[in-house]
Amino acid sequence: MSTEATVVFVLVVAGRFILPLLIPRFPLPAIIACLILDGIDQSIFQAFGFDPPGYQNYDKAMDLFYLSIAFLTTLQNWTSRAAVQISRFLFFFRMVGVLVFELTGLRAALLIFPNTFEYFFIFYEAVRLRWNPRRFGLRFWLAAAALIWVVIKLPQEYWIHVAQLDFTDTVADVPWFGPAVLLGLAALAAIGWFVVRPRLPVPSWSWKVEPEPLPEEIDTAAERDAWMATNLKIISWWSLEKVALIGLLSTVYARILPGLNVSELRMFVGVSLYVLANVLVSLLVARHVGSRQGLFGAFGTRVVTNIGLVLAARAFLGGNALSVWDTLFFVFLISLLITYHDRFAPVSVVRAEHDRRDP
Repeated sequence: MSTEATVVFVLVVAGRFILPLLIPRFPLPAIIACLILDGIDQSIFQAFGFDPPGYQNYDKAMDLFYLSIAFLTTLQNWTSRAAVQISRFLFFFRMVGVLVFELTGLRAALLIFPNTFEYFFIFYEAVRLRWNPRRFGLRFWLAAAALIWVVIKLPQEYWIHVAQLDFTDTVADVPWFGPAVLLGLAALAAIGWFVVRPRLPVPSWSWKVEPEPLPEEIDTAAERDAWMATNLKIISWWSLEKVALIGLLSTVYARILPGLNVSELRMFVGVSLYVLANVLVSLLVARHVGSRQGLFGAFGTRVVTNIGLVLAARAFLGGNALSVWDTLFFVFLISLLITYHDRFAPVSVVRAEHDRRDP
């Protein structure tokens, strides 16, 4: 591989990891950038005349990474409780489907468990550009999710994963396909402009890309620690959500990344115990130490802590189950997601309490 191709490869991979970290701060632009880069990364490589070996597996891993960050972002940023509940279901539904596919190789699993979450996230953030999401109730968000599921995602999942068709190849092989797609898009644009736009409600505000401010009682690290010290329990829905997120993600990674030779059950159980150990550490720190660290400081502290905890996980998974690099990868992945969950999930809980007090 030439020096030029190496630079391009490094830049693309760095983009795949860095762009998701911008989702909490700039949700809509960042996730669209992730979606675009995911769609063109291999075309970029081919333009420079090389095909990175094994990249497809890492591509799937990075897809799950940015979707996980997007899900955690909903816990901090979204003010509609109904939309948060729907997004939680859509995200975990897709994660189960990905695991079923990796375990069975059945492509229909990706059709049965479509990735509706991603487009629902984009839809919510597109609405929030001009309107307060709290203006819309459960029925509105359910209708939006159902429309995305049936009209957009089912055909797309069938096209990509069941029929295994490629858009570029189809355009080249079927002369009328390209013009038909353009005509369809033009028709949708016309409907949106002439039919939907005049019927839209009055905007709540001017264009707003950045997320809503956090509730005042939990907008600092010290306040979050105080909240966690009072409310956090080792066995709770909070912990179960964290175990489900990181356990499913790690188990899927064990299937798609090379060199991870460990059973799915052992991986899930080992990671679950690892996550619960992190919950215990979070609880002890919140109650007896406290913290005023920012997000990056908390992440660094978590990494250091987990490097110690990982020795126990390695012993459970087997001495040769994970290489040093694989171990470090999981340490950084788990540390980042646990840090985000610890910082973001309390905001969702506090907003839900506000909704119950002031429906």
